[in-house]
Amino acid sequence: MKLKGTKSLCPECGKTLEAEVFEEDGKVYIKKTCDEHGEFVNTYWSDKDLYDRASKYVPTISGVDNPCVEDSAPCPDNCGLCSKHETSTVLGLIDVTNRCNLRCPVCFANAAAAGYLYEPTKEEIRQMLKNLRSLKPHPCPAIQYAGGEPTVRKDIVELIEMAKEEGFTHVQIATNGIRIAKRENLAKQLKDAGLNTVYLSFEGVTPEPYIKNKGRNLLPDKLQAIENCRKAGLGVVLVPTLVKGVNDNQVGEIIKFAFDNNDIIYGVNFQPVSFSGRTPSEHVEEQRITIPDFVEIIEKETDGQVPTSAFYPPSFVEPIAEFISLLDGEESAKVTLNCHEHCGIATYVFRQKTEGDGKDKLIPITDFIDVDDLGNKLKEYNEKLKNGKFGSRKRVMAGLTGNLTKMIHTSRSPKGLDIKRILLNVFVKGDYDALGDFSKDSMLISCMHFMDPFNFDEDRVKKCVIHYATPDGRIIPFCTFNSMYREGVEQEFSRPFKADKN
Repeated sequence: MKLKGTKSLCPECGKTLEAEVFEEDGKVYIKKTCDEHGEFVNTYWSDKDLYDRASKYVPTISGVDNPCVEDSAPCPDNCGLCSKHETSTVLGLIDVTNRCNLRCPVCFANAAAAGYLYEPTKEEIRQMLKNLRSLKPHPCPAIQYAGGEPTVRKDIVELIEMAKEEGFTHVQIATNGIRIAKRENLAKQLKDAGLNTVYLSFEGVTPEPYIKNKGRNLLPDKLQAIENCRKAGLGVVLVPTLVKGVNDNQVGEIIKFAFDNNDIIYGVNFQPVSFSGRTPSEHVEEQRITIPDFVEIIEKETDGQVPTSAFYPPSFVEPIAEFISLLDGEESAKVTLNCHEHCGIATYVFRQKTEGDGKDKLIPITDFIDVDDLGNKLKEYNEKLKNGKFGSRKRVMAGLTGNLTKMIHTSRSPKGLDIKRILLNVFVKGDYDALGDFSKDSMLISCMHFMDPFNFDEDRVKKCVIHYATPDGRIIPFCTFNSMYREGVEQEFSRPFKADKN
């Protein structure tokens, strides 16, 4: 059964193709045909019921008022952002180098493999930061330095300071952690410069996934990097790249490890491997992990304590972000996760220590809060705040306070957790301190499934909120950059690569 028409890419030549998303035997597939390379049929979502549930949370459209490129070609052949793009930038990315001290087959960028060095100057990086901050009506609030491995740059601390100077409220780096492990003072230097989060690749809790994926056992380096971040008070998010047959059997243990270190680890963002044109077509399906596969693994490895029903797409938080902004006197949410409903999925999980057998109990937030009811109530209150006159804020807060009592099932919540007080603080304050009170007792478990040419969907691209800034002034959605534009951008601004000691 056909679900929709869209545009996709030929995995062989990269040509933009008409595509169809359809359902068959309870799964969702995407199909397209290239005149030269034939038909491609690939899994889009492996569970139609979960696809339908996510489809209920379609985000609103809120693009940029000042597109970066002329609207001169059909999507996705003119990214940059153009006027067809339907969202603004929530997280900006800048690849500060394609050098790395590892050579991993699943990486998007690697200077040694490419044969050229892509490393923007400090002046180019500052201009890219300015471009992200100049987006209207909402400047990009968060930036991530990536690569390659950003810590191989000697000026990485200065680049963190630069991001803060340009007005970014949240700064993070995507790193393998090796230099943070080897250089004890680096974590403190990064923290002092204004770094908020270390986005640490973390493939598992045993040596095997690192040996298979990286060629050597990096687990000791990961543990030391986390310890050095702990000493510096620098927050960590674990980022496992999930590969079927490599580490998909360690999902539960990775979550347990995160909870065991939740004084410094704030979340786990799983990323199923993206096949950016380097995997033979016949091997993609056997290695593919989709979002439904991920939540099924979670449910199995937590013995059903964190079921599929506990997960929601990021677009679910739109009414929450809008509510906080309206209370703060804004006309609408400044920035919200209004990405496509099929881009990712997430939940908050609490861990309850139990007596007797000593086993810990995992309690997803959906066990003790009716989150759908909460979302619907907030939408109702948002309309009242937008249409109300003087005094509407006070009435809305009184209504919310009363309704939270009905929505929260305290008998099922973790012991000692005053979730009503925490939520009211989050809604009213909407700041890092309020969110910190919430997150210190919980763990964000999320999954972002970035696209590749095999499952590329134009509809998702138009609602992407994670964008790369490039030296030529463009701002390009994540999945189009890695599937279509990366090589061209890097080659235009590159020079011959000479290997050095990292």
